[in-house]
Amino acid sequence: MPLPKPPAKRAALLSTADFESQAAPKPAKRPAKTRPAAEPASPALLDLFDANAETAPVVAKPALPAAHAPLKTPRPAPAPAPAARPRKPRGTGPASLFVLDTNVLMHDPTSLFRFAEHDIYLPMITLEELDSHKKGMTEVARNARQVSRDLDALAATMPSRNAAGMTDGLPLNGTGHREAEGKLFFQTNLVNVSLPSGLPQGKADNQILGVVQALREQQPGRDVVLVSKDINMRIKARALGLPAEDYFNDKTLEDGDLLYTGVLPLPADFWDRHGKTMESWQQGGFTFYRISGPLVPVLLVNQFVFLEAPGAAPLYAKVTEITGKTAVLRTLREYTHTKNAVWGVTARNREQNFALNLLMDPECDFITLTGTAGTGKTLMTLAAGLSQVMDDRRYTEIIVTRVTVPVGEDIGFLPGTEEEKMGPWMGALDDNLEVLSRGDGGAGEWGRAATNDLVRSKIKIKSLNFMRGRTFLNKFVIIDEAQNLTPKQMKTLITRAGPGTKIVCLGNLAQIDTPYLTEGSSGLTYAVDRFKGWPHSGHVTLARGERSRLADFASEVL
Repeated sequence: MPLPKPPAKRAALLSTADFESQAAPKPAKRPAKTRPAAEPASPALLDLFDANAETAPVVAKPALPAAHAPLKTPRPAPAPAPAARPRKPRGTGPASLFVLDTNVLMHDPTSLFRFAEHDIYLPMITLEELDSHKKGMTEVARNARQVSRDLDALAATMPSRNAAGMTDGLPLNGTGHREAEGKLFFQTNLVNVSLPSGLPQGKADNQILGVVQALREQQPGRDVVLVSKDINMRIKARALGLPAEDYFNDKTLEDGDLLYTGVLPLPADFWDRHGKTMESWQQGGFTFYRISGPLVPVLLVNQFVFLEAPGAAPLYAKVTEITGKTAVLRTLREYTHTKNAVWGVTARNREQNFALNLLMDPECDFITLTGTAGTGKTLMTLAAGLSQVMDDRRYTEIIVTRVTVPVGEDIGFLPGTEEEKMGPWMGALDDNLEVLSRGDGGAGEWGRAATNDLVRSKIKIKSLNFMRGRTFLNKFVIIDEAQNLTPKQMKTLITRAGPGTKIVCLGNLAQIDTPYLTEGSSGLTYAVDRFKGWPHSGHVTLARGERSRLADFASEVL
């Protein structure tokens, strides 16, 4: 189609004939290629969009004249995008309603957001008890204040200003906790429930039991469960026919026997299965083995392995590197020999040798040692600290701290400075220092006295109450009786470490004195589980006692 003639003068307009001639359909110069009858001709736009032609063939309509052609050619609907996989609820029925006791909130301030898709109910007496415990500087008071702040933030999301906004429940994920999919309900009316006459009506625990019984009567098709850390309250609830459970979300492990030990015995056929592909070399007085095989996936960095077979030389090694499907094992320094004694202390068994290899390793910044009484945890740690402070000058001083939880009745306030107040709690430190200073027999009484004064000048005893905000630089920090620490307190202490500081946590998980703390929820268990496999940490569970035959027998039979 030829173009219209250019205008002869300025501001000239195209004629109507010229305009319509450009809009008319162009005559076809070539005959259209014919397709088989089974495939009729389709518009060009439909041919351009044929992404799913192989899986879902589209039947196209025949082409229409230009005057009757639709503005938009219909296209097949695209395949829907895969939706996010919804989280499977634990049950098929309605979400359970958990009534929380006050001690649960004071034990774990984040317990409000750790019940997944289930709902939480708080009686008014629980809020009253929180208010009475929020004053003070104890851990319980801090947790009570944290719970109050969380409840205030949740109440601020209420849609209306009156109590009617709480009847439908407050979404627990309203403050950013996406893992909490349930709702929070407050007690907004008085509950009249007839409890057995033997239970005092004014006691807080009995009022909570009354609320649980009333909720079960109001919502018979729903599971209403009391959650409490108080054993006696759970017993009373079950005696009344009310379901009650302990709070389990604070436990790192369900069973203490599953705790990482840091030691792995090698199978008897280790050399036969891994010897063909093994590489070995010597460097710096140690022998290295690079292995690949089925054993590698179960190994962790800084984990100790051993192989003791009759008639063959034993193998004691530590995993130093894991790369893909290969692992590197390095032999250990034998601290069982007198020439490698650490401040006069030698290892008496296999686990003590493993522990001293960790304590003397400058690349390990965090070490945990667990074991029963008399396994040598404090003695070896103190000897390693003195050797690296006095001889190697790797650290400037030793800082010792522990939780002041009395075994018996409290004897009252202690006089003196901070170190003098902590003195009665550090009897174990004095006993071990006496053992370490006894080895220097040739120095005489005056020499031993001078050594004791020098050693004690390098040891500082600090209280846990004044640890916030501190930073330890080039210090050897010993946390004794760490099993009595909560996970929050353990985090507070570990984060005090500055450059060049080593922290050693000692404890016996069978001797926990802190209320509401168990082997699974202890801060020591929490630290062992979270730090396993980190290249700059290590853990050893000491199994054999070396204090005396009396202490060993007592720990077994008592």
